[in-house]
Amino acid sequence: MSLAVLSSRALDALEAPEVRVEVHLANGLPSFTLVGLADTEVKEARERVRAALVHSGLPFPHNKRITVNLAPADLPKESGRFDLPIALGIVAASGELDPAAFAGYEFAGELSLAGDLRPVRGAVALALALRREGSARTLILPPDSAEQAALVQGVDVRRATHLLQVVAALRPGEAAVPLPRARAQVLPQAPAQPDLREVRGQGGAKRVLEIAAAGAHSLLMVGSPGSGKSMLAHRLPALLPPMDEDEALASAALQGLSSSGFSVAHWGRRPVRAPHHSASAVALVGGGSPPKPGEISLAHGGVLFLDELPEFPRAALEALREPLENGRITLSRAGRQASYPARFQLIAAMNPCPCGWLGSFAATGKPCRCTAQAIARYQGRLSGPLLDRIDLQLEVPAVKPAELLAAPEGEPSAVVAARVAMARERAMARQGLPNAELDAAGLDEHVRPDAAALAFIEQAATRLGWSGRSLHRALKVARTIADLAGEAQPGVAHVAEALQYRRALPG
Repeated sequence: MSLAVLSSRALDALEAPEVRVEVHLANGLPSFTLVGLADTEVKEARERVRAALVHSGLPFPHNKRITVNLAPADLPKESGRFDLPIALGIVAASGELDPAAFAGYEFAGELSLAGDLRPVRGAVALALALRREGSARTLILPPDSAEQAALVQGVDVRRATHLLQVVAALRPGEAAVPLPRARAQVLPQAPAQPDLREVRGQGGAKRVLEIAAAGAHSLLMVGSPGSGKSMLAHRLPALLPPMDEDEALASAALQGLSSSGFSVAHWGRRPVRAPHHSASAVALVGGGSPPKPGEISLAHGGVLFLDELPEFPRAALEALREPLENGRITLSRAGRQASYPARFQLIAAMNPCPCGWLGSFAATGKPCRCTAQAIARYQGRLSGPLLDRIDLQLEVPAVKPAELLAAPEGEPSAVVAARVAMARERAMARQGLPNAELDAAGLDEHVRPDAAALAFIEQAATRLGWSGRSLHRALKVARTIADLAGEAQPGVAHVAEALQYRRALPG
Protein backbone atom coordinates (compact mmCIF):
# COMPACT_ATOMS: atom_id res chain seq x y z
CA MET A 1 0.00 0.00 0.00
CA SER A 2 1.40 3.40 -0.95
CA LEU A 3 -0.40 5.41 1.74
CA ALA A 4 0.14 5.36 5.51
CA VAL A 5 -1.52 7.51 8.16
CA LEU A 6 -0.16 7.97 11.70
CA SER A 7 -1.05 10.14 14.68
CA SER A 8 1.22 12.60 16.42
CA ARG A 9 0.79 15.92 18.25
CA ALA A 10 1.96 19.49 17.82
CA LEU A 11 2.38 22.13 20.52
CA ASP A 12 0.10 25.16 20.62
CA ALA A 13 0.86 27.00 23.87
CA LEU A 14 -0.02 24.43 26.59
CA GLU A 15 -2.36 22.57 24.26
CA ALA A 16 -1.19 19.62 22.17
CA PRO A 17 -3.62 19.25 19.25
CA GLU A 18 -3.55 16.02 17.27
CA VAL A 19 -1.68 15.97 13.95
CA ARG A 20 -2.34 13.36 11.26
CA VAL A 21 0.88 12.42 9.47
CA GLU A 22 -0.03 11.18 5.99
CA VAL A 23 2.73 9.63 3.87
CA HIS A 24 2.12 8.85 0.19
CA LEU A 25 4.44 7.21 -2.34
CA ALA A 26 3.83 7.69 -6.07
CA ASN A 27 5.60 7.14 -9.35
CA GLY A 28 7.21 10.16 -10.92
CA LEU A 29 10.26 12.33 -10.62
CA PRO A 30 11.97 11.37 -7.31
CA SER A 31 11.33 13.97 -4.62
CA PHE A 32 10.60 14.35 -0.91
CA THR A 33 7.98 17.01 -0.18
CA LEU A 34 6.66 18.13 3.22
CA VAL A 35 3.41 20.12 3.33
CA GLY A 36 1.15 21.35 6.13
CA LEU A 37 2.59 24.64 7.47
CA ALA A 38 5.86 23.00 8.54
CA ASP A 39 8.58 25.09 10.16
CA THR A 40 12.22 24.93 9.03
CA GLU A 41 13.03 22.38 11.74
CA VAL A 42 10.28 20.11 10.42
CA LYS A 43 11.35 20.49 6.79
CA GLU A 44 14.87 19.45 7.75
CA ALA A 45 13.37 16.10 8.80
CA ARG A 46 13.75 14.97 5.18
CA GLU A 47 17.51 14.55 5.51
CA ARG A 48 17.37 13.09 9.04
CA VAL A 49 14.72 10.55 8.04
CA ARG A 50 16.54 9.56 4.85
CA ALA A 51 19.84 8.95 6.67
CA ALA A 52 18.18 7.18 9.62
CA LEU A 53 16.31 4.74 7.37
CA VAL A 54 19.33 3.92 5.23
CA HIS A 55 21.64 3.51 8.24
CA SER A 56 19.09 1.24 9.98
CA GLY A 57 18.78 -1.04 6.96
CA LEU A 58 15.18 -0.07 6.30
CA PRO A 59 13.91 0.66 2.78
CA PHE A 60 13.96 4.21 1.48
CA PRO A 61 12.16 4.68 -1.87
CA HIS A 62 14.83 6.65 -3.77
CA ASN A 63 12.92 6.23 -7.05
CA LYS A 64 9.53 7.43 -5.72
CA ARG A 65 7.80 10.73 -5.26
CA ILE A 66 7.34 11.03 -1.47
CA THR A 67 4.68 13.41 -0.17
CA VAL A 68 4.18 13.96 3.58
CA ASN A 69 1.14 15.93 4.71
CA LEU A 70 0.85 17.20 8.29
CA ALA A 71 -2.84 17.87 8.92
CA PRO A 72 -4.56 20.13 9.82
CA ALA A 73 -2.87 22.41 7.32
CA ASP A 74 -3.52 25.67 9.22
CA LEU A 75 -1.80 24.53 12.45
CA PRO A 76 1.89 25.54 12.69
CA LYS A 77 4.27 22.63 13.27
CA GLU A 78 7.73 23.06 14.76
CA SER A 79 10.65 21.03 16.19
CA GLY A 80 11.81 17.57 15.20
CA ARG A 81 9.01 15.66 16.93
CA PHE A 82 7.59 14.46 13.59
CA ASP A 83 10.77 12.61 12.50
CA LEU A 84 9.64 9.29 13.99
CA PRO A 85 6.10 9.22 12.53
CA ILE A 86 7.39 10.34 9.10
CA ALA A 87 10.00 7.56 9.07
CA LEU A 88 7.44 4.94 10.15
CA GLY A 89 5.02 6.19 7.52
CA ILE A 90 7.63 5.74 4.77
CA VAL A 91 8.40 2.21 6.02
CA ALA A 92 4.69 1.31 5.99
CA ALA A 93 4.01 2.93 2.61
CA SER A 94 6.93 0.90 1.21
CA GLY A 95 5.18 -2.32 2.29
CA GLU A 96 7.44 -3.23 5.23
CA LEU A 97 4.73 -2.59 7.85
CA ASP A 98 0.97 -2.90 7.87
CA PRO A 99 -0.49 0.65 8.16
CA ALA A 100 -3.27 -0.82 10.30
CA ALA A 101 -0.65 -1.48 12.99
CA PHE A 102 -0.53 2.25 13.73
CA ALA A 103 -4.08 2.28 15.10
CA GLY A 104 -4.07 2.90 18.82
CA TYR A 105 -0.64 4.59 18.86
CA GLU A 106 0.72 8.12 18.83
CA PHE A 107 4.35 8.82 17.99
CA ALA A 108 6.78 11.66 18.67
CA GLY A 109 10.55 11.71 18.52
CA GLU A 110 13.51 13.28 16.81
CA LEU A 111 15.84 10.99 14.84
CA SER A 112 19.60 11.06 14.69
CA LEU A 113 21.31 10.15 11.42
CA ALA A 114 21.95 6.70 12.90
CA GLY A 115 18.29 6.16 13.82
CA ASP A 116 18.58 6.83 17.56
CA LEU A 117 15.64 8.62 19.17
CA ARG A 118 16.27 11.96 20.83
CA PRO A 119 14.03 13.76 23.37
CA VAL A 120 11.37 16.24 22.34
CA ARG A 121 9.97 19.28 24.15
CA GLY A 122 6.56 19.21 25.79
CA ALA A 123 6.29 15.51 26.65
CA VAL A 124 4.12 16.24 29.70
CA ALA A 125 1.82 18.42 27.58
CA LEU A 126 1.40 15.56 25.09
CA ALA A 127 0.40 13.12 27.83
CA LEU A 128 -1.93 15.65 29.45
CA ALA A 129 -3.69 16.16 26.10
CA LEU A 130 -4.23 12.40 25.76
CA ARG A 131 -5.67 12.17 29.27
CA ARG A 132 -7.84 15.23 28.79
CA GLU A 133 -9.37 13.74 25.64
CA GLY A 134 -9.92 10.38 27.34
CA SER A 135 -7.96 8.66 24.56
CA ALA A 136 -6.90 5.02 24.97
CA ARG A 137 -3.97 5.36 22.57
CA THR A 138 -0.45 4.40 23.57
CA LEU A 139 2.15 7.16 23.41
CA ILE A 140 5.58 6.13 22.08
CA LEU A 141 8.42 8.50 22.98
CA PRO A 142 12.21 8.60 23.38
CA PRO A 143 13.43 7.49 26.84
CA ASP A 144 13.90 10.88 28.55
CA SER A 145 10.62 12.22 27.18
CA ALA A 146 8.79 9.00 28.09
CA GLU A 147 9.90 9.26 31.72
CA GLN A 148 8.47 12.78 31.88
CA ALA A 149 5.18 11.77 30.22
CA ALA A 150 4.88 8.83 32.65
CA LEU A 151 4.30 11.35 35.45
CA VAL A 152 0.77 11.78 34.05
CA GLN A 153 -1.37 9.07 35.60
CA GLY A 154 -3.76 7.10 33.40
CA VAL A 155 -1.75 7.31 30.15
CA ASP A 156 0.04 4.32 28.61
CA VAL A 157 3.53 5.56 27.70
CA ARG A 158 6.15 3.35 26.03
CA ARG A 159 9.83 4.13 25.63
CA ALA A 160 11.99 3.41 22.58
CA THR A 161 15.68 4.13 22.04
CA HIS A 162 15.96 3.40 18.32
CA LEU A 163 13.84 3.44 15.19
CA LEU A 164 14.37 -0.32 14.70
CA GLN A 165 12.95 -0.94 18.17
CA VAL A 166 9.70 0.80 17.20
CA VAL A 167 9.51 -1.08 13.90
CA ALA A 168 10.00 -4.38 15.72
CA ALA A 169 7.14 -3.54 18.09
CA LEU A 170 4.80 -2.95 15.13
CA ARG A 171 5.52 -6.26 13.39
CA PRO A 172 2.49 -8.55 12.99
CA GLY A 173 1.74 -11.48 15.29
CA GLU A 174 4.44 -13.20 17.29
CA ALA A 175 7.17 -11.31 15.46
CA ALA A 176 6.33 -8.18 17.47
CA VAL A 177 8.67 -7.23 20.30
CA PRO A 178 6.66 -5.12 22.79
CA LEU A 179 8.16 -1.84 23.93
CA PRO A 180 8.83 -1.44 27.67
CA ARG A 181 6.41 0.69 29.63
CA ALA A 182 7.90 4.00 30.75
CA ARG A 183 8.27 4.58 34.47
CA ALA A 184 9.10 7.84 36.17
CA GLN A 185 12.44 7.60 37.91
CA VAL A 186 12.54 7.37 41.67
CA LEU A 187 12.53 10.95 42.82
CA PRO A 188 15.63 12.00 44.75
CA GLN A 189 15.43 13.87 48.00
CA ALA A 190 14.93 17.60 47.57
CA PRO A 191 18.19 19.50 48.03
CA ALA A 192 18.62 21.45 51.24
CA GLN A 193 17.27 24.98 50.96
CA PRO A 194 18.55 28.08 52.79
CA ASP A 195 17.15 28.14 56.31
CA LEU A 196 15.37 31.11 57.85
CA ARG A 197 17.27 30.63 61.11
CA GLU A 198 20.35 32.03 59.36
CA VAL A 199 18.70 35.46 59.17
CA ARG A 200 19.59 37.33 62.36
CA GLY A 201 17.38 40.17 63.48
CA GLN A 202 14.78 41.51 61.01
CA GLY A 203 11.90 40.09 63.05
CA GLY A 204 9.37 42.29 61.26
CA ALA A 205 10.57 41.20 57.83
CA LYS A 206 10.45 37.53 58.80
CA ARG A 207 6.89 37.99 60.05
CA VAL A 208 5.88 39.50 56.69
CA LEU A 209 7.62 36.64 54.88
CA GLU A 210 5.51 34.18 56.88
CA ILE A 211 2.32 36.07 56.00
CA ALA A 212 3.29 36.13 52.32
CA ALA A 213 3.88 32.36 52.33
CA ALA A 214 0.63 31.60 54.18
CA GLY A 215 -1.59 33.60 51.82
CA ALA A 216 0.46 33.46 48.57
CA HIS A 217 0.73 37.26 48.69
CA SER A 218 3.08 39.35 46.58
CA LEU A 219 5.76 41.23 48.50
CA LEU A 220 7.96 44.28 47.92
CA MET A 221 10.92 44.84 50.25
CA VAL A 222 12.59 48.26 50.33
CA GLY A 223 15.90 48.71 52.09
CA SER A 224 19.52 49.78 51.83
CA PRO A 225 22.19 47.45 50.39
CA GLY A 226 23.05 44.58 52.70
CA SER A 227 19.94 44.86 54.88
CA GLY A 228 18.91 41.28 54.06
CA LYS A 229 16.32 41.63 51.29
CA SER A 230 17.77 39.00 48.96
CA MET A 231 18.61 36.72 51.87
CA LEU A 232 15.00 36.79 53.00
CA ALA A 233 13.64 36.26 49.49
CA HIS A 234 15.80 33.17 48.94
CA ARG A 235 14.34 31.60 52.06
CA LEU A 236 10.71 31.94 51.05
CA PRO A 237 10.53 28.67 49.01
CA ALA A 238 11.36 26.64 52.12
CA LEU A 239 8.24 28.07 53.81
CA LEU A 240 5.80 27.18 51.04
CA PRO A 241 3.62 24.05 51.25
CA PRO A 242 4.34 21.21 48.78
CA MET A 243 2.64 21.25 45.38
CA ASP A 244 -0.37 19.05 44.74
CA GLU A 245 -0.49 16.84 41.64
CA ASP A 246 -2.37 19.32 39.45
CA GLU A 247 0.04 22.14 40.30
CA ALA A 248 3.05 19.89 39.72
CA LEU A 249 1.75 18.73 36.32
CA ALA A 250 0.98 22.29 35.18
CA SER A 251 4.44 23.43 36.26
CA ALA A 252 6.12 20.45 34.58
CA ALA A 253 4.20 21.06 31.34
CA LEU A 254 5.28 24.72 31.28
CA GLN A 255 8.89 23.90 32.12
CA GLY A 256 8.88 21.37 29.29
CA LEU A 257 8.06 24.12 26.79
CA SER A 258 11.12 26.19 27.73
CA SER A 259 14.51 25.96 26.07
CA SER A 260 16.03 24.42 29.22
CA GLY A 261 13.29 21.78 29.39
CA PHE A 262 12.01 19.84 32.40
CA SER A 263 13.83 17.27 34.50
CA VAL A 264 12.05 14.52 36.42
CA ALA A 265 14.41 15.28 39.30
CA HIS A 266 12.57 18.60 39.74
CA TRP A 267 9.13 16.98 39.99
CA GLY A 268 7.00 18.47 42.75
CA ARG A 269 9.36 21.36 43.54
CA ARG A 270 7.98 24.85 43.35
CA PRO A 271 9.88 26.71 40.62
CA VAL A 272 11.94 29.75 41.58
CA ARG A 273 12.77 32.16 38.77
CA ALA A 274 15.10 35.13 39.27
CA PRO A 275 15.69 36.94 35.94
CA HIS A 276 18.31 39.67 35.72
CA HIS A 277 17.06 43.26 35.66
CA SER A 278 18.17 43.56 32.03
CA ALA A 279 15.37 41.15 31.02
CA SER A 280 13.00 42.49 28.39
CA ALA A 281 9.22 42.48 28.48
CA VAL A 282 9.18 39.47 26.11
CA ALA A 283 11.54 37.56 28.41
CA LEU A 284 9.27 38.23 31.38
CA VAL A 285 5.79 37.66 29.93
CA GLY A 286 6.63 35.53 26.89
CA GLY A 287 6.41 36.04 23.18
CA GLY A 288 8.26 35.28 19.97
CA SER A 289 7.08 33.38 16.93
CA PRO A 290 5.70 30.90 17.72
CA PRO A 291 4.93 32.33 21.20
CA LYS A 292 6.91 30.80 24.07
CA PRO A 293 6.21 31.13 27.81
CA GLY A 294 8.13 33.79 29.71
CA GLU A 295 9.50 33.92 33.24
CA ILE A 296 6.10 34.61 34.81
CA SER A 297 4.66 31.41 33.31
CA LEU A 298 7.75 29.34 34.11
CA ALA A 299 7.28 30.54 37.73
CA HIS A 300 3.64 29.32 37.73
CA GLY A 301 2.96 27.73 41.11
CA GLY A 302 6.22 29.08 42.50
CA VAL A 303 8.19 32.26 43.13
CA LEU A 304 9.28 35.05 40.78
CA PHE A 305 12.05 37.08 42.45
CA LEU A 306 12.81 40.46 40.90
CA ASP A 307 15.84 42.04 42.54
CA GLU A 308 16.61 45.74 41.89
CA LEU A 309 13.02 46.22 40.76
CA PRO A 310 13.32 49.85 39.50
CA GLU A 311 16.21 48.82 37.22
CA PHE A 312 13.91 46.66 35.08
CA PRO A 313 12.65 48.31 31.87
CA ARG A 314 9.42 50.21 32.47
CA ALA A 315 7.62 48.26 29.73
CA ALA A 316 8.61 44.97 31.36
CA LEU A 317 7.25 46.03 34.75
CA GLU A 318 4.00 47.35 33.34
CA ALA A 319 3.49 44.03 31.53
CA LEU A 320 3.22 42.36 34.96
CA ARG A 321 0.05 44.22 35.89
CA GLU A 322 -2.47 41.96 34.16
CA PRO A 323 -0.88 38.63 35.24
CA LEU A 324 -0.67 39.85 38.86
CA GLU A 325 -4.42 40.49 38.72
CA ASN A 326 -5.66 37.54 36.65
CA GLY A 327 -3.03 34.82 37.04
CA ARG A 328 -2.89 34.36 33.25
CA ILE A 329 -1.16 35.94 30.26
CA THR A 330 -2.52 36.03 26.71
CA LEU A 331 -0.03 36.67 23.92
CA SER A 332 -1.68 37.96 20.77
CA ARG A 333 0.23 38.02 17.51
CA ALA A 334 -0.85 38.69 13.95
CA GLY A 335 -1.01 34.99 13.13
CA ARG A 336 -1.96 33.26 16.38
CA GLN A 337 -2.91 33.74 20.01
CA ALA A 338 -1.42 31.84 22.93
CA SER A 339 -2.55 31.80 26.55
CA TYR A 340 -0.40 30.58 29.46
CA PRO A 341 -1.13 30.32 33.19
CA ALA A 342 0.93 32.74 35.30
CA ARG A 343 -0.17 32.28 38.91
CA PHE A 344 3.18 33.17 40.46
CA GLN A 345 4.13 34.72 43.80
CA LEU A 346 6.03 37.95 43.18
CA ILE A 347 8.83 38.80 45.60
CA ALA A 348 10.58 42.05 44.71
CA ALA A 349 13.39 44.01 46.29
CA MET A 350 14.70 47.53 45.73
CA ASN A 351 16.82 50.28 47.25
CA PRO A 352 15.02 53.38 48.56
CA CYS A 353 17.08 55.77 46.38
CA PRO A 354 19.76 55.70 43.66
CA CYS A 355 22.66 55.61 46.13
CA GLY A 356 20.78 53.18 48.38
CA TRP A 357 21.51 54.77 51.76
CA LEU A 358 18.33 56.78 52.38
CA GLY A 359 17.26 56.39 56.01
CA SER A 360 20.15 54.12 57.01
CA PHE A 361 22.62 56.64 58.48
CA ALA A 362 21.96 55.60 62.09
CA ALA A 363 22.93 52.00 61.34
CA THR A 364 25.59 52.37 58.65
CA GLY A 365 26.96 55.88 59.10
CA LYS A 366 26.60 56.45 55.35
CA PRO A 367 24.61 59.56 54.43
CA CYS A 368 22.29 59.67 51.44
CA ARG A 369 23.70 61.91 48.69
CA CYS A 370 20.55 61.95 46.53
CA THR A 371 18.44 65.04 46.01
CA ALA A 372 14.71 64.99 46.61
CA GLN A 373 14.13 65.11 42.86
CA ALA A 374 16.47 62.15 42.26
CA ILE A 375 14.69 60.10 44.96
CA ALA A 376 11.27 60.92 43.53
CA ARG A 377 12.46 60.11 40.02
CA TYR A 378 13.95 56.77 41.14
CA GLN A 379 10.89 55.68 43.10
CA GLY A 380 8.68 56.96 40.28
CA ARG A 381 9.98 54.17 38.04
CA LEU A 382 7.37 52.02 39.76
CA SER A 383 3.94 53.14 38.65
CA GLY A 384 1.02 53.53 41.04
CA PRO A 385 -1.04 50.79 39.31
CA LEU A 386 1.82 48.31 39.73
CA LEU A 387 2.37 49.14 43.41
CA ASP A 388 -1.39 48.91 43.91
CA ARG A 389 -1.22 45.24 42.90
CA ILE A 390 1.51 44.28 45.40
CA ASP A 391 -0.15 43.06 48.60
CA LEU A 392 2.69 43.59 51.07
CA GLN A 393 5.09 46.55 50.98
CA LEU A 394 7.71 46.61 53.71
CA GLU A 395 10.74 48.67 54.60
CA VAL A 396 13.66 46.44 55.64
CA PRO A 397 15.83 48.61 57.92
CA ALA A 398 19.61 48.35 58.08
CA VAL A 399 20.95 46.71 61.25
CA LYS A 400 23.96 47.92 63.21
CA PRO A 401 26.90 45.48 63.13
CA ALA A 402 26.91 45.10 66.93
CA GLU A 403 23.20 44.25 66.97
CA LEU A 404 23.63 41.85 64.05
CA LEU A 405 26.43 39.92 65.76
CA ALA A 406 24.62 39.82 69.11
CA ALA A 407 21.26 38.73 67.70
CA PRO A 408 20.35 35.08 68.33
CA GLU A 409 19.37 32.66 65.60
CA GLY A 410 15.76 32.85 64.55
CA GLU A 411 13.19 30.10 64.12
CA PRO A 412 14.07 27.33 61.66
CA SER A 413 12.23 27.27 58.36
CA ALA A 414 10.58 23.96 59.31
CA VAL A 415 8.85 25.53 62.32
CA VAL A 416 7.59 28.51 60.33
CA ALA A 417 6.57 26.23 57.44
CA ALA A 418 4.39 24.20 59.82
CA ARG A 419 2.46 27.34 60.81
CA VAL A 420 2.20 28.35 57.16
CA ALA A 421 0.82 24.92 56.24
CA MET A 422 -1.85 25.10 58.94
CA ALA A 423 -2.94 28.58 57.82
CA ARG A 424 -3.00 27.49 54.16
CA GLU A 425 -5.09 24.43 55.09
CA ARG A 426 -7.65 26.64 56.84
CA ALA A 427 -7.95 28.82 53.73
CA MET A 428 -8.22 25.84 51.38
CA ALA A 429 -10.87 24.16 53.56
CA ARG A 430 -12.88 27.38 53.68
CA GLN A 431 -12.69 28.60 50.09
CA GLY A 432 -10.59 26.15 48.05
CA LEU A 433 -7.82 28.60 47.11
CA PRO A 434 -5.23 30.84 48.81
CA ASN A 435 -6.39 34.16 50.20
CA ALA A 436 -4.43 36.16 47.62
CA GLU A 437 -6.54 34.64 44.81
CA LEU A 438 -9.93 35.63 46.25
CA ASP A 439 -12.10 37.70 43.92
CA ALA A 440 -14.63 40.34 44.99
CA ALA A 441 -17.39 37.78 45.52
CA GLY A 442 -15.03 35.59 47.54
CA LEU A 443 -14.08 38.56 49.71
CA ASP A 444 -17.71 39.23 50.54
CA GLU A 445 -18.30 35.59 51.39
CA HIS A 446 -15.12 34.55 53.20
CA VAL A 447 -13.55 37.76 54.56
CA ARG A 448 -16.02 39.17 57.07
CA PRO A 449 -14.25 41.43 59.60
CA ASP A 450 -16.15 42.21 62.77
CA ALA A 451 -17.91 45.57 63.05
CA ALA A 452 -15.04 47.31 64.85
CA ALA A 453 -12.46 46.08 62.34
CA LEU A 454 -14.67 47.11 59.42
CA ALA A 455 -15.09 50.62 60.79
CA PHE A 456 -11.36 50.86 61.45
CA ILE A 457 -10.25 49.86 57.94
CA GLU A 458 -12.92 52.08 56.35
CA GLN A 459 -11.64 55.11 58.25
CA ALA A 460 -8.00 54.29 57.43
CA ALA A 461 -8.69 53.75 53.71
CA THR A 462 -10.51 57.09 53.54
CA ARG A 463 -7.70 58.99 55.21
CA LEU A 464 -5.01 57.30 53.10
CA GLY A 465 -6.90 57.75 49.85
CA TRP A 466 -6.80 54.07 48.95
CA SER A 467 -8.26 52.65 45.78
CA GLY A 468 -10.76 49.82 45.90
CA ARG A 469 -7.99 47.41 44.90
CA SER A 470 -5.78 48.52 47.80
CA LEU A 471 -8.67 48.06 50.21
CA HIS A 472 -9.39 44.57 48.91
CA ARG A 473 -5.77 43.53 49.13
CA ALA A 474 -5.48 44.78 52.70
CA LEU A 475 -8.55 42.70 53.58
CA LYS A 476 -6.97 39.61 52.02
CA VAL A 477 -3.82 40.15 54.10
CA ALA A 478 -5.93 40.59 57.25
CA ARG A 479 -7.69 37.31 56.44
CA THR A 480 -4.28 35.58 56.21
CA ILE A 481 -3.13 37.07 59.51
CA ALA A 482 -6.34 35.79 61.13
CA ASP A 483 -5.70 32.33 59.65
CA LEU A 484 -2.21 32.30 61.14
CA ALA A 485 -3.74 33.19 64.49
CA GLY A 486 -6.47 30.54 64.12
CA GLU A 487 -9.26 33.12 64.28
CA ALA A 488 -12.60 32.64 62.51
CA GLN A 489 -12.81 36.25 61.34
CA PRO A 490 -10.38 39.19 61.13
CA GLY A 491 -10.44 41.56 64.09
CA VAL A 492 -9.09 45.05 64.69
CA ALA A 493 -5.59 43.73 65.53
CA HIS A 494 -5.41 41.76 62.27
CA VAL A 495 -6.63 44.69 60.20
CA ALA A 496 -4.24 47.11 61.93
CA GLU A 497 -1.29 44.81 61.19
CA ALA A 498 -2.37 44.49 57.55
CA LEU A 499 -2.54 48.29 57.22
CA GLN A 500 1.07 48.83 58.23
CA TYR A 501 2.22 46.44 55.49
CA ARG A 502 0.98 48.79 52.78
CA ARG A 503 3.13 51.76 53.69
CA ALA A 504 4.32 54.10 50.98
CA LEU A 505 7.92 54.08 49.89
CA PRO A 506 10.18 56.18 52.15
CA GLY A 507 11.05 59.60 50.80
